[in-house]
Amino acid sequence: MAEPRQHWMPTPWLPLVHFAGAHVALLLACVVLLVQPTLPGAFHYHPRMIALTHLLTLGWISGSIVGALYIVGPLALGLPLPRRSGDVAAAVSYWTGTAGMVTGFWLGRYAMVGTAALLVLAALAWVGGRVLLGLRTARVPPAVALHIGLAFGNVILAALLGLWSAVGRSRGWIEVSPLHLAMAHAHLAGIGWAVMMIVGVAYRLVPMFLPAAMPSGASLVWSAVLLELGALGTAWTLATQGGTLLIWVACVLAAFGTFSTQMRRTVANRRPRPAAMSGRDWSTWQTHIALLWALVAAGLGIWVATRPGPTAWTWAYAVAGLVGFIAQMVVGIAGRLLPIHAWYVAMWRGGGAPPPRPVHALLKPRHALAILLLWLAGVPLLATGLAGQAAPVGALAAGLLALAVVAQLAYGVLMLTR
Repeated sequence: MAEPRQHWMPTPWLPLVHFAGAHVALLLACVVLLVQPTLPGAFHYHPRMIALTHLLTLGWISGSIVGALYIVGPLALGLPLPRRSGDVAAAVSYWTGTAGMVTGFWLGRYAMVGTAALLVLAALAWVGGRVLLGLRTARVPPAVALHIGLAFGNVILAALLGLWSAVGRSRGWIEVSPLHLAMAHAHLAGIGWAVMMIVGVAYRLVPMFLPAAMPSGASLVWSAVLLELGALGTAWTLATQGGTLLIWVACVLAAFGTFSTQMRRTVANRRPRPAAMSGRDWSTWQTHIALLWALVAAGLGIWVATRPGPTAWTWAYAVAGLVGFIAQMVVGIAGRLLPIHAWYVAMWRGGGAPPPRPVHALLKPRHALAILLLWLAGVPLLATGLAGQAAPVGALAAGLLALAVVAQLAYGVLMLTR
């Protein structure tokens, strides 16, 4: 294979390692909740619930984002990311650190959490450094590069805040409420890292998936600016217990409004679908459902912000934002991204010759629909079970989501083997 062509192709197995680790993390969280449905309890801030939360956030969401970047970079951002020895070391460091952090939280050993967090931080710094260096010459609009750059800056800042909180708590250094710091850390990571990355990459992926014309122009910058203001302002207000929270919530909502406007324009400029792409695109429909959960999370977030102290609504807000929106958005994007990667893996193994089967023929609408339906039932049941302290409902939700994860794994394997 000619070197220039190989240089611009995704590395075959490294993204799959991250995706496999992400699925294992999410499946483990679901199984634990299925076996111990009373574990969450009446209050969300306790070590074992924090451990499950990090299986979702670090394991599923962030692990999937890192893996997807090795595919999205070459194919959608004009950013080659050929595998280097540092990438292998970063993958080992990331998943070792994630396992160490989850174990440390589960056992209530915060010094262990702090040590393991250094491994996660090092891995994110390596991947972020490679991406940011490549973006300087990548064929991507500056506004998209701004989203990605800010996302990595925010995740490093959130990781440092979490590390400081864990080490300080183990040694008695911190006088600020650990609950307030944890809320600031969670929102900085959720909005500033996951949502910022999803929005930035969506400007390139959505037109590829539809297909449609690529959005462009200076107006794309506004979603990055507003999200950044919202993420930093929300984190600062939660940490210091200031009274300006609704202002920063309004910034986040305005960012979503800007993003929605751009997506409507993109959909209006659709191109003809490939002939091989028959049937419903249920993975894309799942991203639409995830966006609906974002609206639910926004409404619940405003309601929780106006109430003193954690309430049952806090559970519903957390499930809507983390599971219904961000985690489910990752599922939908992966459902369209994995067949593209499988097609390129086949090309790689075939010495550069395009596979005889088109990439859209790898999509199986029935499999994607089954995954969507399991999430469609599991998320509201999980919110209801946790908010209402109904352990049987929570266990049912965890079982449905565990089946969804198994179905996602089977679907991915099927696409790769085909």
